[in-house]
Amino acid sequence: MKQLLVLLLLGSQAFGQYPIDAIMESNQTPTYEELIDFYLNLSKDNEAITLYQMGDSDYGVPIYLCLINAKGDSARQFKTARNSTTILINNGIHPGEPCGINASMQVALDYSEKSSAARKDDPVIAIIPAYNVGGMHKRGGYSRANQKGPQLHGFRGNAQHLDLNRDFIKMDSKNMFTFSSIFHGLDPDIFIDTHTSNGADYQYTLTYITPILEKLAPSIKEIYKQSIIPHLHKTLPKKWDYEPFRYVNLKGRTPEGGLTKFNATPRYSMGYADLFHTISFTTETHMLKAFEERVRSTYAFILEIIGFATTQKEIVEEARRKAFSYDALQDYFPANFVLDTIPDSVLFKGYEWSNEKSAFADADRLLYDKAQPFERNIPWFHKMYPTDSLVVPKFYIVGRQEKEVIERLASNGIEMISVDKNTTLDVKVDYMKEWQTTSSPYEGHFLHYDIDKRTVRNKVALKKGDVMIRVQPRNKRFLAHVLSPQYCDSYFAWNFFDSYLQQKEHFSPYVFEDLAKEYLNQNDTLRKRFEKKVANDEDFAVDRRAQLQYIYENSPYHEREHLRIPVFRILPESRRHD
Repeated sequence: MKQLLVLLLLGSQAFGQYPIDAIMESNQTPTYEELIDFYLNLSKDNEAITLYQMGDSDYGVPIYLCLINAKGDSARQFKTARNSTTILINNGIHPGEPCGINASMQVALDYSEKSSAARKDDPVIAIIPAYNVGGMHKRGGYSRANQKGPQLHGFRGNAQHLDLNRDFIKMDSKNMFTFSSIFHGLDPDIFIDTHTSNGADYQYTLTYITPILEKLAPSIKEIYKQSIIPHLHKTLPKKWDYEPFRYVNLKGRTPEGGLTKFNATPRYSMGYADLFHTISFTTETHMLKAFEERVRSTYAFILEIIGFATTQKEIVEEARRKAFSYDALQDYFPANFVLDTIPDSVLFKGYEWSNEKSAFADADRLLYDKAQPFERNIPWFHKMYPTDSLVVPKFYIVGRQEKEVIERLASNGIEMISVDKNTTLDVKVDYMKEWQTTSSPYEGHFLHYDIDKRTVRNKVALKKGDVMIRVQPRNKRFLAHVLSPQYCDSYFAWNFFDSYLQQKEHFSPYVFEDLAKEYLNQNDTLRKRFEKKVANDEDFAVDRRAQLQYIYENSPYHEREHLRIPVFRILPESRRHD
């Protein structure tokens, strides 16, 4: 954590000034060098603003953090942030969507002109000027074909061609290791990730995404429904003339089929943040609105969140405290949420659409007519229910050989104790039964899904150096989601344990048959199960290889680690029956 507290020393190098009057009122967004130069100059001789170099990116250029209103010297500012109400704003994860980059510059500029008296009650504001440094440097005017401005902008992929908003669990990028140090160094109460949408055409400039409310602790769910969302829907139209609306995620080709709730699992920034009870939003401004309007609406959203956090500090802090207390009592977490098929209705402000003949091939094209705005109710599929549950143990144990997993756990602030000698423990062990795998790469992985496992209680030989993790309220949700193999964004799903899915030793039938007969004759229980299977399964009854395989898999000759995930669980005594 020491690197978190090292103040950035950039010397006197200048990259060129980005004109202040272009921030909100132009079709321009700065280069990465202009952006960092802006924050550096703003932080000079301004007690409210400090700029930090937080760590590396895959591009080889640092990721920076601007801290605003964090009292104390550099050694104390992160402690101040952790111990007070803090908002973290992440910009440029998709650098072709730079509304938040410009909007946050204006927020920082505002605070550079605020007196200490005027900002004394405000929260700490932490701004990542641009997270995807590699994408910022792939600058051009053509990578966002569906978007109106800005004239030049960055690219969605990072230096490794990764979409960083799918990287928050697998952590393939250096960027994410830096982000985790920022996130856990600040422990933000509220998190905003700024984006621009793709999809349908409609009247709204500003839309937003919230987490899956059904999976949240009751106090966090309540603050969304009873406090912060009503605040935004009241103040944004009244003060800024922007009516906010939920993210327009179409169920079909047009709004007629309805909208669906976005399933923000922890691979995404917002789903990652809510594992730590951080109140999180993703802003999505509309791609076909003028860039200046998209910047202004994002700016308005940020200011209204700051205003809420200023007046409702106690509510925010208490909701998070209650959430961690709630987690302390949970034996299970609901997981793998899917949408209910029965929708509610929502009033939607869109444009009439039609299908006209395309200029290409004998096909139709979809057209929205801005001259025909409408307001009408459409289906809204937003209720979600879990299809699985994740058992929460007292301890997890991870094999020392799983260095990539251990590295990611450590980066997320998980404390681990090394086993000091070889020993044997009675633990719960997961063996994988069935899973599907994507047929083509998804963000550098062949992701597993529809995962099923069987759990057994076994004595397992642990090695010196294996790590034990005590489950505590502050790490409970994160650990349960990444270390439960059946979860859609678990480390298993992201291929960290694929080597255990391949059997390493096999048998030759002509050799093993004698051993199989002998073993079957010596084990009455297995012999009876075998005979029952022969009697009831016609295919099995005539398949010599299958019969030998069955005996092999139920004998000590079969390797124990095949399909066994090297993550073990020690349950509290009262739940050892699980």
